[in-house]
Amino acid sequence: MDYRLLGAFRGLFDGQKYEHRRSNLGDYVASFLYEDLLALGRSPKLVERVRAGRAILNTANVTVGRHARRGDGTFGEAVPDVAAIVVPDFAVPRGRVASIEIGAETKILAKAMIKQIDRVINDLSTQVAHFKSSNPRAICVGIVGINRAERYLSFEGRRKFPTDGKKYKHPVQEAKEAEDRLLRRACPAFDEFLFLRFRAENVPPYAFEWVDEPETKVEYGAALTRICREYETRF
Repeated sequence: MDYRLLGAFRGLFDGQKYEHRRSNLGDYVASFLYEDLLALGRSPKLVERVRAGRAILNTANVTVGRHARRGDGTFGEAVPDVAAIVVPDFAVPRGRVASIEIGAETKILAKAMIKQIDRVINDLSTQVAHFKSSNPRAICVGIVGINRAERYLSFEGRRKFPTDGKKYKHPVQEAKEAEDRLLRRACPAFDEFLFLRFRAENVPPYAFEWVDEPETKVEYGAALTRICREYETRF
């Protein structure tokens, strides 16, 4: 199966400069989770509700009538009599939801991982609480990209910041510690927590590779299967 989320994640880096301050990147990647769940077809309830327009991708990422911090990708029960829209190349309709059924939070750690790890963990944990405040039965999914490249170049406007292995650690020097901390402090709060391990240096020609592409696909496919099973049980 050609998983669209993995392709979308790859496309953030492959052949183009990655700009980490673009706030919509998490939304973009997470939106493909629901395309993959639908295409997998392991949850008859999810498939039937999506086809009937009763379960949709939430465009606002907050539920109507409830105040909560936005998540990167939320999916749930459509508000009755409010038209959903279908975006070209996407099968899951989009609109406003009354209740969250699946919530995803996406983080991408490309460099300076330890410097930002406490904030990332807090963001992930806080988002789970907000998903659950909308619906205690919500399935919570964490997706974290971890770069293991041997060097990296980041950008702040026109300024460039290359890693040097000393003051600015190379991604591969920090990846394991970052992943270990996330496993201990963020992972337990989620129903599914997925690491996307990759290598991208963010320098021309902007190459990208998975650390272990076959294993990445296996782990993601297994997570999709478990999410489908949970959806059948909870909803």
